[in-house]
Amino acid sequence: MYQSIIKPLLFRLQPEQAHHLTFRLVKFFFNLPGAKRILKSKYQFADPLLEKEVFGIKFPNPVGLAAGFDKDAVLIDEMSQLGFGFIEIGTLTPQPQIGNPQPRLFRLPEDQALINRMGFNNGGVAEAVERLKKRQSKVIIGGNIGKNKVTPNEEAVADYEHCFDALYPYVDYFVVNVSSPNTPNLRELQDKEPLKALLMAVQTRNSSKPAQKPVLLKIAPDLTNEQLDDIIEIIQETKIAGVIATNTTIARDQLSISTDKIEKIGAGGLSGKVLAKRSTDVIQYLSHKSGGSFPIIGVGGIFTAADAIEKLEAGASLVQVYTGFIYQGPSIVSDINRGLLSYIKQKQIN
Repeated sequence: MYQSIIKPLLFRLQPEQAHHLTFRLVKFFFNLPGAKRILKSKYQFADPLLEKEVFGIKFPNPVGLAAGFDKDAVLIDEMSQLGFGFIEIGTLTPQPQIGNPQPRLFRLPEDQALINRMGFNNGGVAEAVERLKKRQSKVIIGGNIGKNKVTPNEEAVADYEHCFDALYPYVDYFVVNVSSPNTPNLRELQDKEPLKALLMAVQTRNSSKPAQKPVLLKIAPDLTNEQLDDIIEIIQETKIAGVIATNTTIARDQLSISTDKIEKIGAGGLSGKVLAKRSTDVIQYLSHKSGGSFPIIGVGGIFTAADAIEKLEAGASLVQVYTGFIYQGPSIVSDINRGLLSYIKQKQIN
């Protein structure tokens, strides 16, 4: 139904318009009598073999929803009915911000990809917290945090600390996002010394809480091997829980569309199928070079169970979907989990 009816209709609309319409439709449908029962039977797929404990948290399955889809925690309860093992909200900032001017989200169906330059548009962390207080589902939640656009990099630590404190009672793990290409100068925080200082500050905040929660770092796919070596060193020094690899890329060399079309779209982060190989290469490099000393959440170009398995074999412990979810529809979670279960059983036989 999604591929034959819903997707063609949504793809007739501008991407951001379709996104907001989807949210309204989901809210409406999930409140219909019997909707939860229908969704559970159609989309949820559970098996003990899919369960996995990573950085001290027991995940019912390894397939999560990446940050960016439900930035403001509007659809936590609804998305949990689709069988996700975990959901990451954000990126959230201390103060609300409208993000970059529209249009800022573009589909590239020829490459099964998206380009976005959203710019951390969100209602602010306080608004998200109020929604999290009212949520009913027990799904595992990650809190992806960032800085406001107007905050200079030398004052960025305070923004991350503010978001950490606000979200601490309501999320299960944190993600420090310094890798979005759509906030001016943000990626400069990935440089060795600023990144180390930021993560140490967040970890100090973490240590002051009743119980520490896992803190992960989300990195760009555009880092060099030397920069990835720095990431490994920083993780070991700051003792954060792990890495999410990767965010969107600023590269365009893998696209099949014309140069004119690329230039017309302009700046932004590219996601989708074309990111799959680079994301996997980064995962493999980090896992091999670190000796598997920290967990990695793999994200980038995951559309099928085979894509997820490729990430897991490269060294990921969990995976996340976003662009694949938009192109494949809500069945992507159960489809991947069914494929993963077959993969796990086959490995046990061998």
